[in-house]
Amino acid sequence: MARHLATVAVLVADYDEAIRHYTEVLGFVLVKDTDLGGGKRWVLVAPSPDAPTRLLLAQARGERQSARVGDQTGGRVGFFVETDDFCRDYRLMRARGADFREKPRKEEYGTVAVFADLYGNLFDLIQPSARRS
Repeated sequence: MARHLATVAVLVADYDEAIRHYTEVLGFVLVKDTDLGGGKRWVLVAPSPDAPTRLLLAQARGERQSARVGDQTGGRVGFFVETDDFCRDYRLMRARGADFREKPRKEEYGTVAVFADLYGNLFDLIQPSARRS
């Protein structure tokens, strides 16, 4: 049986501002934006058109969800974007205004730097090392 993680939901305050940030600043692609009625939309973004895992931008409803926008993982990095060219993507993202929280560093598993989305959710931009399994 073949299985993989296809979609991960990320709470956002507003669909359109989140789409703009993910596409214009972080360089993601808009995969789908479908009106579901009642103010709900099915909004999928991904780091590249062929990425197997996508983010579902889910607009928060009510106080409980709104309180978690930007802090779904308790301040830890919760999302990991792998790249085949760290320097290229780091430079492009910085030029577009991405909020990198640290300078790039080399680790055993690859080159990495932490960045935040519009709401403060933390991501790693990683170029895996050749030795990684």
